[in-house]
Amino acid sequence: MFQIVTDGSCDLEQALVEQYQLHVVPFYITKDGLTHQKEKEDISVEEFYQFMVDHIDVFPKTSMPSVQDYMRVFESILENKEDILCICITTKFSGSYNSALTAKQMLEAHYPLQRITIIDSTVNTVLQGLLVLEAGKMRLNGYEYAEVIEKIEMIKETGRIFFTVGNFEYLIHGGRIGKVAGVAAKTLGIKPLIVLRDGEIFASGVTRGREKSKRKVIENVIDYFRENHLNPYDYAFCVGYGYDKKEGEVFQKLLESSLKEKLSGFNEPIFIQHIGATIGVHTGPYPIGVGLIKKYNKS
Repeated sequence: MFQIVTDGSCDLEQALVEQYQLHVVPFYITKDGLTHQKEKEDISVEEFYQFMVDHIDVFPKTSMPSVQDYMRVFESILENKEDILCICITTKFSGSYNSALTAKQMLEAHYPLQRITIIDSTVNTVLQGLLVLEAGKMRLNGYEYAEVIEKIEMIKETGRIFFTVGNFEYLIHGGRIGKVAGVAAKTLGIKPLIVLRDGEIFASGVTRGREKSKRKVIENVIDYFRENHLNPYDYAFCVGYGYDKKEGEVFQKLLESSLKEKLSGFNEPIFIQHIGATIGVHTGPYPIGVGLIKKYNKS
Protein backbone atom coordinates (compact mmCIF):
# COMPACT_ATOMS: atom_id res chain seq x y z
CA MET A 1 0.00 0.00 0.00
CA PHE A 2 1.15 3.57 -0.65
CA GLN A 3 0.04 7.05 0.26
CA ILE A 4 -0.08 10.14 -1.97
CA VAL A 5 1.44 13.36 -0.66
CA THR A 6 1.36 16.75 -2.36
CA ASP A 7 1.97 20.36 -1.41
CA GLY A 8 -0.54 23.16 -0.94
CA SER A 9 -0.09 24.43 -4.48
CA CYS A 10 -2.50 21.70 -5.63
CA ASP A 11 -5.44 23.90 -4.52
CA LEU A 12 -7.79 20.97 -3.95
CA GLU A 13 -10.79 21.52 -1.72
CA GLN A 14 -10.91 19.49 1.48
CA ALA A 15 -13.73 17.25 0.27
CA LEU A 16 -11.51 15.97 -2.57
CA VAL A 17 -8.52 15.59 -0.27
CA GLU A 18 -10.62 13.37 1.97
CA GLN A 19 -12.30 11.49 -0.87
CA TYR A 20 -8.96 10.44 -2.35
CA GLN A 21 -7.20 10.12 1.01
CA LEU A 22 -4.45 12.60 0.17
CA HIS A 23 -1.87 14.24 2.42
CA VAL A 24 -1.33 17.95 1.73
CA VAL A 25 1.70 19.82 3.09
CA PRO A 26 0.71 23.52 3.15
CA PHE A 27 2.63 26.57 2.00
CA TYR A 28 3.10 29.57 4.29
CA ILE A 29 1.62 33.03 3.69
CA THR A 30 3.16 36.22 5.03
CA LYS A 31 1.44 39.60 4.79
CA ASP A 32 4.03 41.60 6.71
CA GLY A 33 7.25 39.72 6.02
CA LEU A 34 7.43 38.59 9.64
CA THR A 35 4.40 36.47 10.50
CA HIS A 36 4.05 33.20 8.58
CA GLN A 37 0.68 31.44 8.49
CA LYS A 38 -0.07 28.02 7.04
CA GLU A 39 -2.53 28.29 4.18
CA LYS A 40 -5.92 26.71 4.95
CA GLU A 41 -4.80 25.95 8.52
CA ASP A 42 -3.99 29.38 9.96
CA ILE A 43 -5.53 31.50 7.19
CA SER A 44 -8.19 30.57 4.65
CA VAL A 45 -7.92 31.28 0.94
CA GLU A 46 -10.92 33.60 1.28
CA GLU A 47 -9.17 35.60 4.01
CA PHE A 48 -6.02 35.81 1.90
CA TYR A 49 -7.87 37.26 -1.10
CA GLN A 50 -9.92 39.62 1.08
CA PHE A 51 -6.67 41.01 2.48
CA MET A 52 -5.39 41.62 -1.06
CA VAL A 53 -8.60 43.39 -2.06
CA ASP A 54 -8.58 45.53 1.11
CA HIS A 55 -4.84 46.35 0.94
CA ILE A 56 -4.07 46.98 -2.73
CA ASP A 57 -0.63 48.45 -1.98
CA VAL A 58 0.56 45.44 0.04
CA PHE A 59 2.01 42.43 -1.75
CA PRO A 60 1.80 39.21 0.31
CA LYS A 61 4.32 36.45 -0.23
CA THR A 62 4.39 32.70 0.19
CA SER A 63 7.16 30.40 1.34
CA MET A 64 7.58 26.70 0.69
CA PRO A 65 6.98 23.89 3.18
CA SER A 66 10.07 23.16 5.24
CA VAL A 67 12.01 19.91 5.34
CA GLN A 68 10.57 19.36 8.82
CA ASP A 69 7.02 19.81 7.51
CA TYR A 70 7.61 17.01 5.00
CA MET A 71 9.39 14.82 7.53
CA ARG A 72 6.41 14.93 9.89
CA VAL A 73 4.01 13.82 7.16
CA PHE A 74 6.39 11.24 5.72
CA GLU A 75 7.17 9.66 9.09
CA SER A 76 3.49 9.24 9.95
CA ILE A 77 3.15 7.18 6.76
CA LEU A 78 6.41 5.25 7.00
CA GLU A 79 5.64 4.20 10.56
CA ASN A 80 2.59 2.42 9.15
CA LYS A 81 4.91 0.55 6.77
CA GLU A 82 3.45 2.26 3.70
CA ASP A 83 5.24 3.67 0.65
CA ILE A 84 5.07 7.33 -0.38
CA LEU A 85 4.40 9.01 -3.71
CA CYS A 86 4.92 12.78 -3.35
CA ILE A 87 3.91 15.16 -6.17
CA CYS A 88 5.27 18.71 -5.82
CA ILE A 89 4.76 22.05 -7.55
CA THR A 90 7.05 22.75 -10.51
CA THR A 91 10.61 23.46 -9.41
CA LYS A 92 10.58 26.55 -11.64
CA PHE A 93 8.16 28.20 -9.18
CA SER A 94 9.23 26.86 -5.79
CA GLY A 95 11.76 24.81 -3.82
CA SER A 96 9.04 22.60 -2.34
CA TYR A 97 10.41 19.63 -4.32
CA ASN A 98 13.85 20.15 -2.76
CA SER A 99 12.37 20.21 0.75
CA ALA A 100 10.59 16.92 0.05
CA LEU A 101 13.72 15.39 -1.48
CA THR A 102 15.83 16.36 1.54
CA ALA A 103 13.22 14.88 3.86
CA LYS A 104 13.36 11.66 1.85
CA GLN A 105 17.15 11.51 2.09
CA MET A 106 17.03 12.04 5.85
CA LEU A 107 14.42 9.32 6.40
CA GLU A 108 15.14 6.53 3.94
CA ALA A 109 18.03 5.06 5.97
CA HIS A 110 15.67 4.67 8.94
CA TYR A 111 12.96 3.03 6.82
CA PRO A 112 14.89 0.85 4.32
CA LEU A 113 11.88 -1.32 3.47
CA GLN A 114 9.65 1.58 2.38
CA ARG A 115 9.83 3.40 -0.96
CA ILE A 116 9.71 7.20 -1.25
CA THR A 117 9.33 8.80 -4.69
CA ILE A 118 9.37 12.57 -5.18
CA ILE A 119 7.98 13.88 -8.49
CA ASP A 120 8.38 17.36 -9.96
CA SER A 121 4.90 17.84 -11.40
CA THR A 122 6.13 20.63 -13.75
CA VAL A 123 2.73 22.26 -13.10
CA ASN A 124 0.97 24.12 -10.30
CA THR A 125 -2.36 25.28 -8.83
CA VAL A 126 -5.53 23.59 -10.18
CA LEU A 127 -3.52 21.79 -12.87
CA GLN A 128 -1.36 20.21 -10.18
CA GLY A 129 -4.62 19.27 -8.49
CA LEU A 130 -5.80 17.49 -11.65
CA LEU A 131 -2.54 15.54 -11.81
CA VAL A 132 -2.78 14.52 -8.16
CA LEU A 133 -6.38 13.41 -8.66
CA GLU A 134 -5.33 11.20 -11.56
CA ALA A 135 -2.87 9.52 -9.19
CA GLY A 136 -5.63 9.13 -6.62
CA LYS A 137 -7.98 7.58 -9.18
CA MET A 138 -5.32 5.08 -10.24
CA ARG A 139 -4.74 4.03 -6.65
CA LEU A 140 -8.47 3.54 -6.09
CA ASN A 141 -8.62 1.46 -9.28
CA GLY A 142 -5.93 -0.89 -8.04
CA TYR A 143 -2.86 0.31 -9.94
CA GLU A 144 0.46 -0.68 -8.44
CA TYR A 145 2.94 1.88 -7.09
CA ALA A 146 5.33 1.67 -10.06
CA GLU A 147 2.45 1.85 -12.57
CA VAL A 148 1.12 5.05 -11.02
CA ILE A 149 4.56 6.68 -11.13
CA GLU A 150 5.02 5.71 -14.77
CA LYS A 151 1.60 7.08 -15.77
CA ILE A 152 2.09 10.34 -13.84
CA GLU A 153 5.44 10.94 -15.53
CA MET A 154 3.76 10.42 -18.89
CA ILE A 155 0.70 12.61 -18.48
CA LYS A 156 2.26 15.54 -16.61
CA GLU A 157 3.74 16.79 -19.88
CA THR A 158 0.24 17.17 -21.33
CA GLY A 159 -0.81 19.73 -18.72
CA ARG A 160 -1.70 23.29 -19.70
CA ILE A 161 -3.26 26.30 -17.98
CA PHE A 162 -4.84 29.11 -20.01
CA PHE A 163 -5.71 32.11 -17.85
CA THR A 164 -5.94 35.85 -17.38
CA VAL A 165 -5.63 38.24 -14.44
CA GLY A 166 -7.26 41.45 -13.28
CA ASN A 167 -4.30 43.72 -13.97
CA PHE A 168 -0.54 43.78 -14.39
CA GLU A 169 0.36 45.05 -10.90
CA TYR A 170 1.30 41.73 -9.33
CA LEU A 171 3.04 40.43 -12.45
CA ILE A 172 5.15 43.60 -12.50
CA HIS A 173 5.91 43.39 -8.79
CA GLY A 174 6.94 39.76 -9.08
CA GLY A 175 9.18 40.43 -12.06
CA ARG A 176 6.97 38.42 -14.42
CA ILE A 177 6.61 41.30 -16.87
CA GLY A 178 8.75 44.31 -17.69
CA LYS A 179 7.80 47.61 -16.01
CA VAL A 180 7.73 49.51 -19.30
CA ALA A 181 5.28 47.02 -20.80
CA GLY A 182 3.30 47.14 -17.59
CA VAL A 183 2.94 50.91 -17.65
CA ALA A 184 1.80 50.81 -21.27
CA ALA A 185 -0.70 48.07 -20.46
CA LYS A 186 -2.17 50.01 -17.57
CA THR A 187 -2.51 53.10 -19.71
CA LEU A 188 -4.27 51.24 -22.50
CA GLY A 189 -6.44 49.08 -20.24
CA ILE A 190 -4.99 45.89 -21.68
CA LYS A 191 -5.54 42.50 -20.00
CA PRO A 192 -2.87 39.81 -20.35
CA LEU A 193 -3.50 36.31 -21.64
CA ILE A 194 -1.14 33.71 -20.21
CA VAL A 195 -0.41 30.02 -20.73
CA LEU A 196 1.50 27.68 -18.42
CA ARG A 197 3.40 24.82 -20.03
CA ASP A 198 6.49 22.84 -19.09
CA GLY A 199 6.55 24.47 -15.66
CA GLU A 200 6.75 28.08 -16.89
CA ILE A 201 4.33 30.85 -17.82
CA PHE A 202 4.34 32.53 -21.22
CA ALA A 203 2.39 35.42 -22.70
CA SER A 204 -0.19 34.29 -25.23
CA GLY A 205 -1.68 37.64 -26.21
CA VAL A 206 -3.61 40.59 -24.82
CA THR A 207 -7.17 41.90 -24.96
CA ARG A 208 -9.04 44.97 -23.81
CA GLY A 209 -11.46 44.45 -20.93
CA ARG A 210 -12.19 41.66 -18.48
CA GLU A 211 -15.04 39.99 -20.36
CA LYS A 212 -13.12 39.86 -23.62
CA SER A 213 -10.10 38.41 -21.87
CA LYS A 214 -12.17 35.58 -20.37
CA ARG A 215 -13.72 34.76 -23.72
CA LYS A 216 -10.30 34.81 -25.32
CA VAL A 217 -9.04 32.31 -22.73
CA ILE A 218 -11.79 29.93 -23.83
CA GLU A 219 -10.95 30.55 -27.49
CA ASN A 220 -7.33 29.68 -26.75
CA VAL A 221 -8.41 26.40 -25.15
CA ILE A 222 -10.51 25.49 -28.19
CA ASP A 223 -7.72 26.49 -30.58
CA TYR A 224 -5.27 24.34 -28.61
CA PHE A 225 -7.38 21.23 -29.20
CA ARG A 226 -8.08 22.00 -32.83
CA GLU A 227 -4.51 22.93 -33.79
CA ASN A 228 -3.02 19.88 -32.09
CA HIS A 229 -5.78 17.49 -33.26
CA LEU A 230 -6.56 16.41 -29.69
CA ASN A 231 -9.67 14.65 -28.42
CA PRO A 232 -11.19 16.64 -25.53
CA TYR A 233 -12.74 13.45 -24.14
CA ASP A 234 -9.20 12.28 -23.34
CA TYR A 235 -8.69 15.22 -20.98
CA ALA A 236 -9.72 16.32 -17.50
CA PHE A 237 -10.64 20.00 -17.11
CA CYS A 238 -10.80 22.38 -14.16
CA VAL A 239 -11.77 26.04 -13.88
CA GLY A 240 -9.74 28.04 -11.40
CA TYR A 241 -10.81 31.37 -9.92
CA GLY A 242 -9.55 33.83 -7.31
CA TYR A 243 -11.53 36.26 -5.16
CA ASP A 244 -14.85 36.15 -6.99
CA LYS A 245 -16.51 32.74 -6.76
CA LYS A 246 -19.62 33.85 -8.66
CA GLU A 247 -17.45 35.01 -11.57
CA GLY A 248 -15.76 31.61 -11.54
CA GLU A 249 -19.10 29.79 -11.69
CA VAL A 250 -20.35 31.93 -14.59
CA PHE A 251 -17.05 31.33 -16.41
CA GLN A 252 -17.40 27.58 -15.80
CA LYS A 253 -20.83 27.55 -17.46
CA LEU A 254 -19.54 29.61 -20.40
CA LEU A 255 -16.64 27.18 -20.86
CA GLU A 256 -18.98 24.17 -20.79
CA SER A 257 -21.33 25.66 -23.37
CA SER A 258 -18.46 26.81 -25.60
CA LEU A 259 -16.74 23.42 -25.61
CA LYS A 260 -20.04 21.70 -26.34
CA GLU A 261 -20.64 24.02 -29.29
CA LYS A 262 -17.13 24.10 -30.74
CA LEU A 263 -15.66 20.67 -29.99
CA SER A 264 -18.02 18.09 -31.47
CA GLY A 265 -20.61 18.26 -28.73
CA PHE A 266 -18.16 17.68 -25.87
CA ASN A 267 -20.31 17.32 -22.78
CA GLU A 268 -18.07 16.08 -19.94
CA PRO A 269 -18.33 17.65 -16.47
CA ILE A 270 -15.84 20.42 -15.68
CA PHE A 271 -15.21 21.00 -12.02
CA ILE A 272 -14.11 24.22 -10.35
CA GLN A 273 -11.53 24.99 -7.67
CA HIS A 274 -10.25 28.03 -5.79
CA ILE A 275 -6.79 29.18 -6.92
CA GLY A 276 -4.73 29.45 -3.75
CA ALA A 277 -2.11 31.82 -2.41
CA THR A 278 0.89 30.07 -3.98
CA ILE A 279 -0.13 31.45 -7.38
CA GLY A 280 -2.37 34.26 -6.11
CA VAL A 281 0.61 36.26 -4.82
CA HIS A 282 1.85 36.45 -8.42
CA THR A 283 -1.48 37.07 -10.14
CA GLY A 284 -3.36 39.26 -7.69
CA PRO A 285 -6.89 38.56 -6.47
CA TYR A 286 -8.54 38.09 -9.86
CA PRO A 287 -6.96 35.17 -11.70
CA ILE A 288 -9.34 33.05 -13.74
CA GLY A 289 -8.70 30.32 -16.24
CA VAL A 290 -8.73 26.69 -17.33
CA GLY A 291 -6.42 23.81 -16.43
CA LEU A 292 -6.41 20.64 -18.52
CA ILE A 293 -4.45 17.40 -18.53
CA LYS A 294 -4.68 14.05 -20.28
CA LYS A 295 -6.42 11.34 -18.27
CA TYR A 296 -4.23 8.46 -17.13
CA ASN A 297 -6.31 5.87 -18.96
CA LYS A 298 -6.02 7.80 -22.23
CA SER A 299 -2.22 8.02 -22.21
